[in-house]
Amino acid sequence: MLILGISAFYHDSAVAILKDGEVIYAAQEERFSRKKHDHSFPEKALRNAVDYLQIDFNDIDVVVFYEKPFLKFDRLISTYMQFAPSGVKSFIQAMPVWFKEKLFIKHLIQEKTKNENIVFVKHHESHAASAFYPSPFNKAAIITVDGVGEWDTLTIGKGEGNKIEIYKTIEFPHSLGLLYSAFTYFTGFRVNSGEYKLMGLAPYGEPLYVNKIYDNLIDVKKDGSFRLNLDFFNFHIGLTMTNKKFAKLFGAPPRKPETKIRQIDMDLAASVQVVLEEIMEKIVNYTKETVGGDNLVLAGGVALNCVANGKILKKQIFKNIWIQPAAGDAGGSVGAAYYYWFNYLNKERKADNLNDFQKGSFLGPSYSDDYIKKYLDNNSIKYTKLSDEEIPDKIASLIESQKVVGVFHGRMEFGPRALGHRSIIGDARSKDMQRIMNLKIKFRESFRPFAPSVLEEKVGDYFDFDYPSRYMLLVYNIKKEKRKVDEEIVKQQRGLKKLEIEKSDVPAITHVDFSARVHSVDKETNPFFYKIIKAFYEKTGCPIIINTSFNVRGEPIVNNPEDAYKCFKNTNMDFLLLENYLIEKTEEIEIDENWIKKFPLD
Repeated sequence: MLILGISAFYHDSAVAILKDGEVIYAAQEERFSRKKHDHSFPEKALRNAVDYLQIDFNDIDVVVFYEKPFLKFDRLISTYMQFAPSGVKSFIQAMPVWFKEKLFIKHLIQEKTKNENIVFVKHHESHAASAFYPSPFNKAAIITVDGVGEWDTLTIGKGEGNKIEIYKTIEFPHSLGLLYSAFTYFTGFRVNSGEYKLMGLAPYGEPLYVNKIYDNLIDVKKDGSFRLNLDFFNFHIGLTMTNKKFAKLFGAPPRKPETKIRQIDMDLAASVQVVLEEIMEKIVNYTKETVGGDNLVLAGGVALNCVANGKILKKQIFKNIWIQPAAGDAGGSVGAAYYYWFNYLNKERKADNLNDFQKGSFLGPSYSDDYIKKYLDNNSIKYTKLSDEEIPDKIASLIESQKVVGVFHGRMEFGPRALGHRSIIGDARSKDMQRIMNLKIKFRESFRPFAPSVLEEKVGDYFDFDYPSRYMLLVYNIKKEKRKVDEEIVKQQRGLKKLEIEKSDVPAITHVDFSARVHSVDKETNPFFYKIIKAFYEKTGCPIIINTSFNVRGEPIVNNPEDAYKCFKNTNMDFLLLENYLIEKTEEIEIDENWIKKFPLD
């Protein structure tokens, strides 16, 4: 039986396909359309899924959509009625889209999928299903937190066997995700895509405004339940996230995008990050008291806040945590399909509490050796072909010699993180590599940290917590014995000056607060990438390399060899590995100065 799951029309549209309850394909539309966070119907991703799996539309038994549009429309109308006449501008702007498209989603899906059997699942049911069903656990507490689905912004529940139950919800407009997004907007980043930048900016600031946030913006109870003070926000009635009263509270206007980052932006980022972490800890403690057990699963956009995730795990409120790698709306496509399989069809589920069902999140398309060779030959691109056995030693040697390598191998990752199949890699020991890769390759802000990919058995040698982090969704701290300076020395510096201090034996992946977003690589799930890191370790004694996504700012992660070569050609990468084909940057490769301009600033 083939089940097609779809998420669309808000952000990060995606498709997923289950075959007899096993996920066999999942990918975001942005990778094919080349529009970052593309929210349109995932037509290109769907076409690729059908072609890649060599199936026909007629083979799909049922299509499951990740939310219920009429419930969402009910929230929109009810909110307008509650706050009218405020919000008339946003209401007028939203209505044509709903009457033209969103109220007729069923007909659109039927047309695009050539399927009459369409099922709708609630937004947070899809999130909960995406967290529990692919997890390794037979029984787990479930928390989903995001901006908003139809009405819900947070749910707490339990998964056991093949069933999910939701016990508690918090509804719009009271939203932890929207609180964080309000600060994302105010500090000059794009809502629904720049939240991870706010998280990365936080360590440069001081949490000076924590009390002001609690006193004015959000009322939090001991059990983690909360209410926002809507006097300071505009998202429920307007076209912006915050209003003039919010700006007056903090004594500054919102930062305009692409202008210089201010000290207040750093301090606000630090403050709202602390608030998010404290509220999440209360929510997790309440969940432990009410649901119990050793296992917790998370989904929803807030579950991508890997700093909060890491702190929760290290406190061991729950012994084990599993987070859906595509925790945002894209993962809703997987969750919707799973929800139908287990809850509608009541199929049996067997979990061993050790191995998850996400397959390393390598669920997108791959490209054959013949396809790549034909592309390179047709475009007169010079290459060296390596055997499978030659690749690890060759790439490790290049990294050791301070070269930056783009790696394109196997099936594309599902979710926002590159996990070694669509990655740019470098030497984590280099004190200059963070600056070089940020400014000359990624074309992005210098403050942005890079993630370490580390041999899983060596995580505890470098970091303060030895727990697998295969999907790059947990932040740990560098062990004190691997640090080169005392924490207090860094704290004495303000803002971006913290960047100038070499903080550890692996400075390129050490953030200014000695943290790192860890990607642990095991030889069973990710053998190709494991061999490269193992070869680097054998050469250098260091089991860690830099791993950042294969793209530049404003561009989605590369999907096919053509995308990969264009990105390589027009940046300062030194080498590109396309499966077994190694390409070196030479003077013959001319940079297209206009290429980077076609991607919107994010």
